[in-house]
Amino acid sequence: MRILLAATRMLLSQSAPLILGSASPRRRDILSSLRIPFRVVPAAVDESAEAGEDPARYLVRIVPDKLAGSARAVIASSIGASGIVVADTIVVVDGEILGKPRDRSHAEELLIRLLGRTHDVMTRYAISVAPRLAEPRLSRTVESRVTMRSAGPDEVERYAATGEGLDKAGAYAAQGIGAFLISRIEGSFTNVVGLPACELVEDLLATGLLESFPISGTGLAE
Repeated sequence: MRILLAATRMLLSQSAPLILGSASPRRRDILSSLRIPFRVVPAAVDESAEAGEDPARYLVRIVPDKLAGSARAVIASSIGASGIVVADTIVVVDGEILGKPRDRSHAEELLIRLLGRTHDVMTRYAISVAPRLAEPRLSRTVESRVTMRSAGPDEVERYAATGEGLDKAGAYAAQGIGAFLISRIEGSFTNVVGLPACELVEDLLATGLLESFPISGTGLAE
């Protein structure tokens, strides 16, 4: 789902970077790899899903909250910014959102639910443009389908013991050791990691934050 309103010309730059309203190192790495000037200003919001909440509706509810929270932090700190991007990524199986594991044992439980079958990974992001940093100029949900191979209890236990998946939805990292469990990905790989790069660049161009792409620069704003 994509929502686009009329764009205002406001190019991002090192002096007026894109604000990443997320503490995720994966999203930071994706923006850095694209050489997009950005600064990290995460928003502290309650990301708990409501009882029986539909995954798509959860994303539609939580992403604007993240944008508003990040905008408040940017405005309070007087940081120069061309716009903000926030995102939330969820793993969905049997219509249920699988969050981050509580501990190693819980990580093993989550992995067992995913092995030998296909699940969905959904990322919704919102982009705002200065001066209306709290208002989404554009929002989009991107969905990928991930198929995992079957694995024995010893493999599950050893992978959970690496700790790689303890801070990740579904308890695995497609870009890390967890790739050994993934037999196929349909759709955007970077979406599974946490931020769909292709769609994001399209939408930064559509909002006017980017005039053209690729751009020069080192990525992280100093």
